[in-house]
Amino acid sequence: MQTSLNQVARRSVASAIIAAAIAGAAYTVHGISPSEAGPPVQVPAVPVVVHTLAEQKVRIWSEFSGRLHAVDSAEIRPEVNGRITAVLFEDGQNVQAGDVLFVIDPRPYEAAVARADANLASARTSAAFAKIELDRAAGMMNSQAIAQRIFDERANTSRVANAAVKGAEAALTQAQIDLEHAYVKAPISGRASRAEITLGNLVQAGPGAPLLTTIVASQSIYADFEVDEQTYLDSVRGHTNGRDDERRIPVQLSLRGDKGRGDNGHVYQGTIYSFDNRIDVASGTIRARAKFDNADGALVPGMFVSVKLANGTEHDELLIPDRAVGFDQSKKFVYVVGKDNKVAYREIELGKQVQSQRVALKGVQPGDRVIVDGLQHVRPDLVVETREATGTNPPQANPTQASAD
Repeated sequence: MQTSLNQVARRSVASAIIAAAIAGAAYTVHGISPSEAGPPVQVPAVPVVVHTLAEQKVRIWSEFSGRLHAVDSAEIRPEVNGRITAVLFEDGQNVQAGDVLFVIDPRPYEAAVARADANLASARTSAAFAKIELDRAAGMMNSQAIAQRIFDERANTSRVANAAVKGAEAALTQAQIDLEHAYVKAPISGRASRAEITLGNLVQAGPGAPLLTTIVASQSIYADFEVDEQTYLDSVRGHTNGRDDERRIPVQLSLRGDKGRGDNGHVYQGTIYSFDNRIDVASGTIRARAKFDNADGALVPGMFVSVKLANGTEHDELLIPDRAVGFDQSKKFVYVVGKDNKVAYREIELGKQVQSQRVALKGVQPGDRVIVDGLQHVRPDLVVETREATGTNPPQANPTQASAD
């Protein structure tokens, strides 16, 4: 851009020299000297639109790639042996915690419960009789009617009978648990996968128990991503004090290649859930996890997503509109209008993107007036007529719209 401006300037000077020569020739032809022709015509000031720089409170966002993971997930496996007699859900169905998914033939376990219940009743009867015998022996001991040995035997029999009652109660509890496990229930609410074992198949509990199905929670979801050390130090560690503050840091999520749905453009709003306890020395990053609401079930674990992480707090930054920035090979510059309305070339250094503006790191300061419209008509030291960009003035940066390169 600077090269084109220099060419325009050279053409303007050449045009002025030619015009002066033509005017001098005209004066000579008509017998009028330049001194008698009056003062030269003033060139009108070039009109431009300027934006006065001022610091604004913004929250800078940095973008990372991540993967979605279920908040809760469960692999459903049999806990008792038997034949599957019913499959009570459909592939991909949303289920609630406690819903019965499979039925393993419950009849053997019902019989075991009945047997354990009968054993408990017998044990309680024996314990009651042993207690009566012990009480009778205690009365006879007071009158020295029986030997101490007989009393001790009856006391021992009573204790054994009471222990047998507790054993029978435990056996009944185990039988009831086995009967309950014959009805395979969902341990969490979420979306079930397909039934891996179908009706009529035999299954066996234990370390090699087959997978029946899986369930993933769908009401909320995690996004796991890696944050570079510098961003973590600048944006998070210096602005938060503990886990509670970290969990208030906003995060945005969008799906790669998704054209959007609804007014929000399919951007999900969430917060940081946790940061890891160390930085990976090999990659120079720290693992981060954000949590998002997923009530509509549109986010599926395993998806590749784009995650934007906000600074821990808002802070003041000097912003320059993108349309005010010119490029000269690898350099970036702006034209600044001074108090005398003369244009000055100013090389600048820019930081992160904030909406349609950039953070100014070097080259300008608050109060500078930078040209945003009419750049193609100006050059250094040119006098301009300025108009402040009011209606098109870049708005105050919204934290949800600021992002890093």
